[in-house]
Amino acid sequence: MVDPFKLFQQRRDESWLIGEGVDRDRFSDIVDRSLEELQQFDRAPTVLLCESDPVKFLARFLAACIAEVPVFLGNPNWRDMEWQQVREMAVFDRVWGTVTSEQSLPNQSTSSSLENQFNPKQNYIIISTGGSSGKIKFVVHTWETLCTSVEGFQQHFNLDSVNCCCTLPLFHVSGLMQFVRSFVTGGTLAIFSYKSIELGKLPDLEPEAFWISLVPTQLQRLLHTQKTIDWLSRFQGILLGGAPAWQSLLDKARRNGLPVALTYGMTETASQVVTLPPQEFLKGNFSSGQVLPHAEVSICNECGKTLPTGEVGSIEIRAKSLMLGYYDSDSKKRFDRRQSIHLLGEKGQGNVLKTDDLGYFDDRGFLHVLGRNSQKIITGGENVFPIEVENAIRSSALVRDVCVIGLPDSEWGQIVAAVYVPQPNVTPEQLKRHLSRSLCAYKHPKRWIVTHALPRNERGKVDLLAVRALAESD
Repeated sequence: MVDPFKLFQQRRDESWLIGEGVDRDRFSDIVDRSLEELQQFDRAPTVLLCESDPVKFLARFLAACIAEVPVFLGNPNWRDMEWQQVREMAVFDRVWGTVTSEQSLPNQSTSSSLENQFNPKQNYIIISTGGSSGKIKFVVHTWETLCTSVEGFQQHFNLDSVNCCCTLPLFHVSGLMQFVRSFVTGGTLAIFSYKSIELGKLPDLEPEAFWISLVPTQLQRLLHTQKTIDWLSRFQGILLGGAPAWQSLLDKARRNGLPVALTYGMTETASQVVTLPPQEFLKGNFSSGQVLPHAEVSICNECGKTLPTGEVGSIEIRAKSLMLGYYDSDSKKRFDRRQSIHLLGEKGQGNVLKTDDLGYFDDRGFLHVLGRNSQKIITGGENVFPIEVENAIRSSALVRDVCVIGLPDSEWGQIVAAVYVPQPNVTPEQLKRHLSRSLCAYKHPKRWIVTHALPRNERGKVDLLAVRALAESD
């Protein structure tokens, strides 16, 4: 395991951190001052890190890792409702950064809030995730689990160092892991504003030496001009994840020769555990890829039995980068593994994450993810996966955005409903005619709900609770 302090000292004089408003000396100075601040506590404090400035965020995050203190990564964009959830879950000894209002300030304590839950001198990295549930959860990682994820990435792509061009939020695992990859492998981290890139202000770097991570919505927006298409085509790889990509987007990316590397992973696994090499994508392979060396992925039935190649089942993950568990503020539970982590096997074979995702492996060992089991729509006894319907609708080029959900129905149990943003002058009848050529009738939406924009978070994920509320109020 890479010692973060030794690595910081080794890289102090290197120009490894670049970007808009980024200063290497300022970064080092903030690390030093943050370490001095942490040393003033008589025992390891619990820190909430909520910095919008990327240099401050990374410097203070590294200081927390060096000092081996528990650090919660907060979202500077949280508002009162989110902060209320955080207040109910944890107490902090130190808050680095700002929050939205005095009413939203998290609790601060003079004693270490995690001393009864964790080893009081330990490098717990506690990352927020909300997924599609709308409720904040905190996933507990360590410096070791994050570094293990980096090692798997290196081995998978046979890389000595990893240079990352980061446009994603650093307080999410998608952005944070770009820092860890670059920092621990001796690579360069370039931080730039996605909005500036979308407007055509391209960073001053040589893309051939860098990996860039995007969510599908970001990639779609960058394909609107030939200038950004040409720029993206020069990258070493475009890691695409965070949300399902639709077929028409993948087709366009491939036609333009973009080195897309589709990924499958989550906060609980410290980012990707399955990744598709760009050369496979350019050959027309649109799977999530093959399993990285640090992980094992199985397809299982409802009884937990591993299914053979080609059969659809639940995706289960065993990985050295797997989270320790979910943070739970209940003193009786404290460190709760029961929500998603279960022991697999009878002889200590390790922990396994039983996901809500359904998929299968093909005969070449590539993983195909079909969607979430909990989002599956059962209408008239037939199973419908929203992602399949969404892809069919998107392929029409008649919508700018779409989300398919199931709504309760007294006759069918559930009906398929499409909440969509149409292209100008598009009618539901046009969409229905398109689907009649591509999908079985029972998969067709029975309700079509027009909206001006789908609610999405900063990572591009659709807020399903908000979409459902929109549909139910229509």
